[in-house]
Amino acid sequence: MSDTRFDPLSGTPVVVVSERQDRPHLPDSGCPFCVGGLEAPEPYEVRCFPNRWPALPDGRCEVVLYTPDHEATFSSLGRDGAERVVALWAERTRVLGDRPDVDYVLVFENRGPQVGATISHPHGQIYAYRDVPPVAATELAVTRCPLCRPPEQSLAVATAPGWTASVPAAAAWPYELLIAPAQHVPDLPSAAGGRAGLAHVLVDSLARLDQLFDAPMPYMLWVHQRPTDGGEWPGAHLHVHVAPILRDRGVPRFVAAAELGAGVIFNPVEPARAAQRLRALPGRG
Repeated sequence: MSDTRFDPLSGTPVVVVSERQDRPHLPDSGCPFCVGGLEAPEPYEVRCFPNRWPALPDGRCEVVLYTPDHEATFSSLGRDGAERVVALWAERTRVLGDRPDVDYVLVFENRGPQVGATISHPHGQIYAYRDVPPVAATELAVTRCPLCRPPEQSLAVATAPGWTASVPAAAAWPYELLIAPAQHVPDLPSAAGGRAGLAHVLVDSLARLDQLFDAPMPYMLWVHQRPTDGGEWPGAHLHVHVAPILRDRGVPRFVAAAELGAGVIFNPVEPARAAQRLRALPGRG
């Protein structure tokens, strides 16, 4: 059972899920996500299933398997493999969003043990929230969509038909990426015609991150999209955030006390320089 509380000083919601403290950190034997494993008994291309250790109740947490290949990365999926993942994200957004107890669907990935991933098999997750979470709500409150303007050329990293990956001008992470369509598309189900472009730019930009320090880049990735509560939400412009956690080879970028205590971020890498370094690397896709 989950228990949602609100910090009386900041109003921040906190979901207490003490049962997750007892979840296994590594499988006892074999990979549960490989074909024949606990969560994938039959062959598959992409697959989703309910999380056995959910952070939210009532079947509102799912795991998404990107590929049966245990050694793959998102960028090695190629455009076709990545497009299958994007299509599954869209399908699960629609199905979960149709539930009366779901107002927001968050697709995300934690890649690498440095950000808490305990199983290396390529996978992501989906959380279906009863209410629109605060970060998404803040973005949706804008009166003029900032994503409808193309990014500065000096910040652009990779492009695909209808999509651009760029380093935000006010990036909080040294090699952070923001991936967005040129058109004001509100959510994944509405982006059916642009899935190939999104798959292409994801494969391309994530491959650049892995090449940056000649090692797999640990990152956090999440998709922001229109809430599923039936509202119009004119400010909803589908986009993907990618937060890589390394600022140099083998050196993580820690979020420290001054940043958490003040709510002011300090980025040691100039965003245009980060974009320049990523642009210079060969993409994939």
